[in-house]
Amino acid sequence: MDEEAAPFLARAEHVGDEVARGGGLAVRRDIVLGGVPVALVRGGIGFANATAAAAYAFYTLDGAVPLISAGTAGGLARGVEVGQVVVGRQYVNMNADATAFGYTLGQVPGMPERYDGDEDLVALAVDGAPEGVSTGVIGSGEVFVTADHALRMREAFPDVVAVDMESAAVAQFAHTHGQRFVSVRAISDLCAPDGTEFLTHLDGAADRSADAVVRLLERLTGSEPRQPELAAQA
Repeated sequence: MDEEAAPFLARAEHVGDEVARGGGLAVRRDIVLGGVPVALVRGGIGFANATAAAAYAFYTLDGAVPLISAGTAGGLARGVEVGQVVVGRQYVNMNADATAFGYTLGQVPGMPERYDGDEDLVALAVDGAPEGVSTGVIGSGEVFVTADHALRMREAFPDVVAVDMESAAVAQFAHTHGQRFVSVRAISDLCAPDGTEFLTHLDGAADRSADAVVRLLERLTGSEPRQPELAAQA
């Protein structure tokens, strides 16, 4: 979303021109964040848009560099608070139901039950991080989760901490293409009865996600040889 990309532009030391690629996909290759060269890909909402953005980054930028999905999420687990940042340790597709064929709920046939975030990226994002940054399981689906839906999702996926509409789709793409991936999502709402809470806290949550991602980029380039580009997908 524009609101999720805006904090990166505000924090950048240099911002290049945006190039539209159709279908809501827009790319800024020439961005510097915390001294790190970054490609910022604004992909749009939902599984199809997220997968298209990941594919664009992989095939036209550099599939060897890490892919970071940034933005907001709904808090599903009890005890999660608005403003908390969740770094995805694992991801599950909450749309998938092939249980009739013996698969686990959330498992796409032929895929693992859960997609793992890159261990090094997860550690860099949370080790020594400020209070309010933690790891957890992120679930993704094509439904904006409100209160009634949240009750069903908590029962079906009791370990899921946060829900969004993109992370699991990007995680599946990264898994099948061997790309390092992590999603860094800030809680904008607690799956309230409507979207009012989300709209109220959207900008603040996007800011917190961006702060966590910039910190991750700075730590990443300080812990290994510098990569020519890093792809951040919002």
